Parts: sequence; structure tokens; C-alpha cells
Amino acid sequence: MQAPLEITFRGMDRSPALETAAATWVARLEHICDCIQHCHVWIDLPHRHRRRGASFQVKLDLAITGAEITVTQAGDEDVYVVLSDAFVAAKRQLHDHLEIRRGDVKHHAA
Repeated sequence: MQAPLEITFRGMDRSPALETAAATWVARLEHICDCIQHCHVWIDLPHRHRRRGASFQVKLDLAITGAEITVTQAGDEDVYVVLSDAFVAAKRQLHDHLEIRRGDVKHHAA
């Protein structure tokens, strides 16, 4: 079952190819955890510099059972690389959340 996916483009035109890439990443995350309730992806091209290439920013907001995972990734690389890096970071946070939920990681008293 595919979690609801919302994609917002800012400073750039909508891209079906980027939408497909994001949907593929969400499907990969769902193989790890079926508790994803919603995923919102912002793909932003804030401003263009003459001397530098495009600087993309990708923000992910994953709503999962019992928590929310937010990741922001920026870079001057290809937008697909920035998107991939953001989802890899979300994957790490999702793994950490699942380990805590299963009790594999001890909580320390504050």
C-alpha cells in the first residue's frame, strides 16, 4: 500500500520524473516500515546564481505511527542526488526510530 505522497515544487516547474523518483523512494521506505502514514516532499530552487550552478533544497516530512521524521538536504549537485541524499537520511532516521520502538536501543534518563 502506497502512503499518501504530496510533492511541492518551488522556484521550478513541476517534474513528472522527480515525482516518480520520490514515489520510488517512498516505496523503498515502506519496505522497511509499513507505518508511514503520509509523506510531503518540497523540492526548492531558491535562487539562481550566475557564477554557481543551481542550488537545490529538498525537505521531507514523514508522518509515521508515533513520530514524525523531518529531513532537509541542500546541495549544488543534480536535483536527483539531493533528493536521494534526503531520502537516505530519512531512511537512517526511520531505522533509528524502529530500533527504539522495538527496544533495541536503551533510553538514558535525562
